[in-house]
Amino acid sequence: MDKQTVQSAIYVGLNDAETGVQRFDTEKYVSILRNVCRHYHVAFSFHLTNGGYFHDDGRYTEENTLVLMLMEVPEETVTLIAKDLCAFFHQESVMVTTSPCAVVFVREGLDE
Repeated sequence: MDKQTVQSAIYVGLNDAETGVQRFDTEKYVSILRNVCRHYHVAFSFHLTNGGYFHDDGRYTEENTLVLMLMEVPEETVTLIAKDLCAFFHQESVMVTTSPCAVVFVREGLDE
């Protein structure tokens, strides 16, 4: 049977807010992300993607982005995680999305 829940995603760019370039290698950011999730005791998945956006002043930027996926995490906790990642990654802001979803766990084994 499907379980209805909420999925949250936090999009964190890796370019520094002041310099506009990625300061550290991606693995360092991944390590920080994992430590933040462990601190908040949340299960998580993430993936690396690349995206572009326009600044308020019209400048266009492309950067590597980590997308953190969280299931069934309270909104307050998602916000705290987003704030920590924004500060630790030295970002102007991070984007948080939420959407309803159904979760199904499928189990199967091989008979010998």
